Amino acid sequence: MKDKIINILTAFETDHIGKSFPLEYCLPLYHCVSDDHLPHIRHVINYKNSRQFEDDLDCFSKHFQMISWSEFKDFANGSFKPKKKVALLTFDDGFRQFYDVAVPILERKGIYACNFINPAFVDNKDMMFRCKASLLIDTLEKTNVIAPEIYTLLSLENNKGKEALINSILKIKYQEKDILEPLAEQLGIDYRAYSKEQKPYMNVQELKMLTEKGFGISSHSWDHPQYGDLSLGQQMETTDRTFSYLKEQGFLHEAFAFPFTDFGVKKDFFDELFKNKEIRFSFGCAGIKLDSVERNFQRIPMEMGESGEKILKKETAYFRLKKMMGKNKIVRK
Repeated sequence: MKDKIINILTAFETDHIGKSFPLEYCLPLYHCVSDDHLPHIRHVINYKNSRQFEDDLDCFSKHFQMISWSEFKDFANGSFKPKKKVALLTFDDGFRQFYDVAVPILERKGIYACNFINPAFVDNKDMMFRCKASLLIDTLEKTNVIAPEIYTLLSLENNKGKEALINSILKIKYQEKDILEPLAEQLGIDYRAYSKEQKPYMNVQELKMLTEKGFGISSHSWDHPQYGDLSLGQQMETTDRTFSYLKEQGFLHEAFAFPFTDFGVKKDFFDELFKNKEIRFSFGCAGIKLDSVERNFQRIPMEMGESGEKILKKETAYFRLKKMMGKNKIVRK
């Protein structure tokens, strides 16, 4: 019902997106841009191809003033006066396609972006657990005979079929990620060999080259846990470890973007986070939404199977609906 209401309201949104956009800033979020089938991403992220990405960029550039990290900082403290509403482009996870595909497009168009990375995966030393799950699913879809041990590992009955297996794999959480290793053995997958051959992530030399080009490389936690499932001590451990790495490498250490979402993260985390005076802002991904933590900004996921223009219109319509119900602001306790 909610989706039907939002779609109806979206139809009434004007094409003057910048003027109707309810906030003074727009924060689009991507993970990957590729024209290829990427087994380690395809089943967990609905990434866009290069043409779709360029269309989105043209939409942003038409309706917003695209800005850099330094300009965003000045905008947030009131010292930067843009000609129109601003947009800061962000990426998460540090996938290699940012370097190979997205950056050449961004350079041609003169658009800045910041990529929030997980140091555990730099140089392809490891792969995020959700990417391992995607690789399992990609292999499973091509498998005719499924070993009964796979069902046993997932606590499923043998007659449940592939769909049940896939759904079960997609539900595996960070705390349960060790089960991905025996599943890989059953399906004949070697994660390390795959990482060595396919190089899913950027290496440190590429990250430093991007920094020299003027792009931002910043914090996304050490290895991509769901923060709402961690204790405060665990949240700070993975966060502090990542900022130490960023400083050592000479990367941007003024910002933090939550892996997955900041849903369920309490005020005490932000209190601890901003004790580090070098950290200016943090970022969630709840769409167009305000936050009771003023230095925590919500980004708009753009990999939803629709054009950037359509997503911005839907988000605007949804924000108006939430505002009428008094639910357009996240309140931390």
